[in-house]
Amino acid sequence: MRLAVLTDIHGNAEALEACLDHIAEVGVDGYAVLGDLVGYGPDPERVIDMVADLSEHGALVLKGNHDEAIERGTDQMNGVAADAIRWTREQLDASQKAFLAQLPLSLMRNDTMFVHASAARPEKWPYIDSSAAAIACLVASGARITLCGHTHVPHLFHQLPGQMVEDFSPVANRKVPFASARRYLGVLGAVGQPRDRDPRACWALLESDGLTFYRVAYDIEKTMRKIKLAGLPGWLGERLELGR
Repeated sequence: MRLAVLTDIHGNAEALEACLDHIAEVGVDGYAVLGDLVGYGPDPERVIDMVADLSEHGALVLKGNHDEAIERGTDQMNGVAADAIRWTREQLDASQKAFLAQLPLSLMRNDTMFVHASAARPEKWPYIDSSAAAIACLVASGARITLCGHTHVPHLFHQLPGQMVEDFSPVANRKVPFASARRYLGVLGAVGQPRDRDPRACWALLESDGLTFYRVAYDIEKTMRKIKLAGLPGWLGERLELGR
């Protein structure tokens, strides 16, 4: 099965639409969306509606910490993120809020675990930004393949039985083949707000024999204009250009 995996869309409709167009060209059998549909970006309603449509057609969709904040508050967020969530909350109707509220934190399908942050205490939203965090996730997951988002930086960890975890930054648009003896933890970057200094949107293609991290250009200036018109913090637009 060829599965398109997207995460951290963050209300960026232009980035999501560009990824969906590219996915249609590549050709897939299904979709998984790993959370943070909203927050930061100017089009939360449009993004939720597009993802809800994917869900109606069988896509796996998870909840991220920004999605949870719509319902539970912004106590754990920095000022800019909290401001964006408060603005976002005012844009959404009851059905859109209900869609976010009912999303699960993680899902297991066959030999693959899908989660927004980490399989280790997913409700606490830990970042997988070190080998120690990767080990904790792999232990908690138990799956051969675990896929997550949250850090906005694409990365891949892998491990042989009884060996230390190894890791590397994947090359865009080049498949990483799976070895049968290894377990893998893919951190999939972000559709709507990449932070690896590459401003292009990121999505991943999961196949039985490997994982490909694709990068897709989109109309960043259009999204920046929308952020400004919405009255959201200007840094949220500037960072899109910088990829950070």
